[in-house]
Amino acid sequence: MGTLRDLQFALQLKIEELRQRDTLIDELELELDTKDELIRRLQEELDRYRTTVCLSGPSPSAAPQIEGMERAKKHTVISEPFSPDPVTLARISHKSCDKSQQSQSLIQAGLLKNDLLKNLDEGEMRAVTSCTYRCSINQNCTLIQEGSAGEQAFILEEGRLSVTQDGCKLLTIEPGDTIGELALLYNCTFPFSVSAQSDCKLWTIDRKSFQTVLMHCSLSRLSHSVELLRSLPLLQSLPEDVIMKISELMKETYYADGEYIIHQGSVQVNLYVISKGQVTLTEMRAGHEEHTVLSELSEKQWFGEKALSREDSWTVSALAVGAVTCLVIDRETFKDITNGLLTDCHQKDQRSIESKFEFYKIFRDPEQLYILTEVCLGGNLSCLVKEKGCLDDCTARFYTGCVVEALIYLHRQGVVYRDIKPERVALNEHGYAKLTGSRCLKRLDGAKKTWTFCGTLGYMAPEIILSKGHGRHSDLWSLGVFVFELLSGRLPFDNTEQIKIITATIQGIDHVEFPKTICKDASDLIKMLCRSKPSERLGSQRNGVKDVQQHKWFEELNWDGICTRTLKPPVIPEVQHTCESVSCALYNKDSVELCTNWEDF
Repeated sequence: MGTLRDLQFALQLKIEELRQRDTLIDELELELDTKDELIRRLQEELDRYRTTVCLSGPSPSAAPQIEGMERAKKHTVISEPFSPDPVTLARISHKSCDKSQQSQSLIQAGLLKNDLLKNLDEGEMRAVTSCTYRCSINQNCTLIQEGSAGEQAFILEEGRLSVTQDGCKLLTIEPGDTIGELALLYNCTFPFSVSAQSDCKLWTIDRKSFQTVLMHCSLSRLSHSVELLRSLPLLQSLPEDVIMKISELMKETYYADGEYIIHQGSVQVNLYVISKGQVTLTEMRAGHEEHTVLSELSEKQWFGEKALSREDSWTVSALAVGAVTCLVIDRETFKDITNGLLTDCHQKDQRSIESKFEFYKIFRDPEQLYILTEVCLGGNLSCLVKEKGCLDDCTARFYTGCVVEALIYLHRQGVVYRDIKPERVALNEHGYAKLTGSRCLKRLDGAKKTWTFCGTLGYMAPEIILSKGHGRHSDLWSLGVFVFELLSGRLPFDNTEQIKIITATIQGIDHVEFPKTICKDASDLIKMLCRSKPSERLGSQRNGVKDVQQHKWFEELNWDGICTRTLKPPVIPEVQHTCESVSCALYNKDSVELCTNWEDF
């Protein structure tokens, strides 16, 4: 048996051995991370040069995955604006009467199988089904020509369709499958041809009808919820835009038969408005073993209004009778809305930033609008990201801060930008960033929404894709994607196929794996900006985008330094001060100079 000294020596050897193993493990983990990054970059290079997607064997489930065979480029997409005229609505209503129950079931089954259209809610599904109409195609005839633009999607009822690209067969479309769904969103170009293997019967959906019924569904929901809120005495004195904002932020909550909505004695913090169903209010009185029924409430009635003014305990219980749907809002959110929209507490801040974003001159002729701004010779931010692979936190934070300041200004003017991406951020000779481009700008009054499909795939918010109506909150989603790209060098929602970019966007940020180059605070910021529900995004409350400035990731950023341009930028571009270095468009001598104030622009 060894001495104590021998045992201590053996223990020291063991400790040293374990330390060396830990060091080796750290080195191997670092090497693994490096190789993972190399694999990712090689995969991106492979995707960049891959022009087609090889699909193995005919498969009905593969049908929704063939849209956009080429890698989607960062082009801004703007669908033509539309308004749902009475003729279109009447035509859609007429179509809903010409389908058997079997046909309606087939159409809805086809919608549910499709990666994009399965995200419609029950009411939207019925509305889209109602606007389909029947068509047929004979054997060997072409339904979709490769390279053509379309505005229709098809659900196959009978027969078989063959999908080809460059003369090579990709797959076979079977009954119940959907093809061409991207055409429902915007004027896309089909990268494949579709022809009939046999005589076929199909159900067709055109873009105008699709967008009209979804817009109608959204407006009907909004009208219904506003009507419910208008019936509450405590809200009747509020302006229309405040009511609409409250409606937007109220959460639609579902309760099953017999489920307690509230329990007697719990803290009272929410207002409940019954949208559908019946609710029984009961009370457990001292000395009694059973609840006493006090009243029964139905649609358009409410309970819990006292919660909006003070914190108290519930003296009753609320029980769902049958299926119940309630609109719910908590006290803090309600106060945030009413205090923020009824009073403007940021006029001083608005004046301080307004001068920084003022246009120098604006001209127009019969065909063009010309905006004269400061010269920005430092290229755009996309070039910097491509050169470096990705940006460090300090650099990304600075350029994100510049974009945030621009959004604060635009949103206070009631303008939604809708196309945030590095390509839209130009750098001046000092390294400061300027948000450029006006193709997607739109002014919205109050809490109103717009339905134009507009933006760039990969940055576009889900509510734009799903035609649910969107407003300034869509810029918050794009800002989150923007931060992700600066810190990682890639998009969170990216693929060689456009339809997969769209479906990944709809699935949301929680399904995205974050690279290690994005720190914990930045990851938290991105996830708070990219909430699927617009009203839950950071920056959607009273203070707007200014709330984003308070996030922990921005703690080290000197916001005043950005506003006064005294903060030294992380990158100073090398520029040539010559006319040859500037690319410009010449305006016609007959161009008319416009006023430079924002209202006229």
